[in-house]
Amino acid sequence: MHTERGVSPDSGVSPAGLRVIVGAAIVADGRVLACERSAPPEVAGRWEFPGGKVEPGETEVDALVRECVEELGARVHVGDRVGDDVRLAHGRAVLKVYLARLVHGDRPQALEHGELRWLAADELDSVVWLPADAPIVAALRPLLAS
Repeated sequence: MHTERGVSPDSGVSPAGLRVIVGAAIVADGRVLACERSAPPEVAGRWEFPGGKVEPGETEVDALVRECVEELGARVHVGDRVGDDVRLAHGRAVLKVYLARLVHGDRPQALEHGELRWLAADELDSVVWLPADAPIVAALRPLLAS
C-alpha cells in the first residue's frame, strides 16, 4: 500500500478551513484494528480507528504514521483513502481515514486505549463505534468481506 497523496507539507487545515484529523484502518488477514477509547469520560468505552490531528508542516500520511507510533507503538504503511471525509460534530474539523498495514514485525499495543480488537467484516457491529467512525466502518465492510 503506497500513496503519493499528502506528499507536500501543509498547515493541518483543509481547503475549507477545517482542522484535519486522520485515522488508520489498519488491516491484517481480513480484519481491521479497533481501539477502545478510555478518555475523555463522554466517549470512554466507544471504539475508533487510531489517529489524530495533522500538525502544521506535516502531511496527512506523516501525521498518521506518527500517531500510530504514539498510540500503538507500531509503524504502518499508509495506503488509499477509505470512505469519504467525515465532518466532525463540532463542525470545525474533518476526519480522513486511510487504509494501512503494519510494518513487518510490528505489533500494536494499547498505549492510549483501553483495549484493542481485530474485527472481521461480520464482527464490526460487535462494538459501539464513535459516530464519526461509523461511516468509515460502513465503507470498510465490503473491503474486508472480499
